[in-house]
Amino acid sequence: MVKDVHGRRRCERNNKIERRDDEREKKQRQEQIKDETESNLINLRRSIYLTIMSSVDFEEAGHKLLKIKVEAGQEMELNIMLLECCSQERTYLRYYGLLGQRFCMVNTVYQKNFDKCFVEQYSMVHRLETNKLQNVAKFFGHLLATDALSWHLLAYIRLTEEDTTSSSRIFIKFLFQELSEHLGIRLLIQRLNEPAMQDSLDSIFPKDNLRNTRFAINFFTSIGLGGITENLREYLKNMPPMIMQQQKPESEDDSSSSSSDDDRRRRMKRKNDDSSSGRHRKRRKAD
Repeated sequence: MVKDVHGRRRCERNNKIERRDDEREKKQRQEQIKDETESNLINLRRSIYLTIMSSVDFEEAGHKLLKIKVEAGQEMELNIMLLECCSQERTYLRYYGLLGQRFCMVNTVYQKNFDKCFVEQYSMVHRLETNKLQNVAKFFGHLLATDALSWHLLAYIRLTEEDTTSSSRIFIKFLFQELSEHLGIRLLIQRLNEPAMQDSLDSIFPKDNLRNTRFAINFFTSIGLGGITENLREYLKNMPPMIMQQQKPESEDDSSSSSSDDDRRRRMKRKNDDSSSGRHRKRRKAD
């Protein structure tokens, strides 16, 4: 009897071990199965979209979106869907800016993702319609004005005639106008004049070339923000003598080239006059 009891116990233990092994194998097989149709990703985007569009305000939307299970590496989907919903609106809604600000404050991952989105959107700005371009620019303007994103991000923009297109200029226009509406012109000037910001703003307020400096001044003046170019105007008035000396040889080269062109024209005229006078003489002799 004792032997039978021990035998049964051993059998039960072996059966339990086999069951555990089978369960482990099943889990491993399930983990190895990949979703080639990306149905999970599509469902995630759908749930994010429906939550954003059905919420009453940004607080409700943020609360619901945080409950959605987002796996590691899929955080960018929320950033992309938020930008996409914002760009599809007829006019810019502050609702999207507040929602983006909330996620930047909650997790730095979303903040870094919006940095990447800014660079990507600005590089592809020529593909956007004017309405979408305006909404996206104001969205990022809100994030910058509320310090949800770092202002060093502006270093990616280079404001020159050669480096900008009509679309990128419209983007910069709405971006800075949104900053001015949020902060006011005085506070905006103070932020732009901070010593820590100068390295990041050299590309927007260029001082490397007289032509680029004038272009930046004229651009901001034309959009009603000429006040933020006061330092640039003073720099233009008190331009260092080195730059002036660099521009003098260029003007001298231009003048020398123009004078050489004039000399060539005079020589050609003389030759033509001589040839025409010779022809008249030959005709008279023939007559």
